[in-house]
Amino acid sequence: MNTEHMSTEHTSTEHTAAPTPVRFDTKIAVLLRENLEPWQRLNVTAFLVSGIGTALPELVGEPYQDGDGVAYLPMFRQPVLVFEGTKELLTAAHRRALDRALPTGVFTSDLFATGNDRDNRAAVRAVGTAGLDLVGLAVHGPRNAVDKVLKGARMHP
Repeated sequence: MNTEHMSTEHTSTEHTAAPTPVRFDTKIAVLLRENLEPWQRLNVTAFLVSGIGTALPELVGEPYQDGDGVAYLPMFRQPVLVFEGTKELLTAAHRRALDRALPTGVFTSDLFATGNDRDNRAAVRAVGTAGLDLVGLAVHGPRNAVDKVLKGARMHP
């Protein structure tokens, strides 16, 4: 048994630096209107990220499994950052996202009064782009492009 080799291995393990944090090349972000009720914030966020997950399946990881072998649904491979801002900021961010052709999801105030997917889509379709009363949007793209879309927004508290 080579104890010198073992000692070196042990020492190198002791001095291993903490893993470098993972930096993703892309960003998933949700921007919410600042005056939403808490239940609305959660509801809007959940609906918006579901669109990103279905449109961009490569962002979704493998299913989870606990120690007893119980299977769970997969989740995004990267964090979802949630921001807030004014109605005006949402309108500007929406325009910037569309100008950059980034995958974008929208949630309008009209959707709080609907109760199903068909009526949700009809409510959005009934209003021109510039007239959408946005309460939330989700966007995915290169980090710097998403940062430019969200310029002026603040992290959700």
